[in-house]
Amino acid sequence: MKKIYRLKKNADFQLVFKRGTSVANRQFVVYQRKADDNSEFRVGLSVSKKVGNAVTRNRVKRLIREVIRELKPRLKMKKDYVIIARKPTADMDFHEVKKSLIHVLKRGKLLDEKRRS
Repeated sequence: MKKIYRLKKNADFQLVFKRGTSVANRQFVVYQRKADDNSEFRVGLSVSKKVGNAVTRNRVKRLIREVIRELKPRLKMKKDYVIIARKPTADMDFHEVKKSLIHVLKRGKLLDEKRRS
């Protein structure tokens, strides 16, 4: 993901946690908040040590980034997202991750259904 699409600073994460809303399923929690200044969306990822070792956590993050890249045209703009992966994601393949993320994003009405990728 390009830098303009990333949330990196702790202060940005905390702002989304405190002032945003969340939606969840068994595999993911997605926090979202209307962004103040940028016209694009930004995504922050959080994969805790409970998910697995460093190799597993990095694999999960790569899968999530690829799903976000594919869903980019459908994601609502001018929002900051924080995606937290839960333990079951360690055993999932790409298609399961994509299906689960689409499910949770639809639950939160964060996907623009008019635009298809």
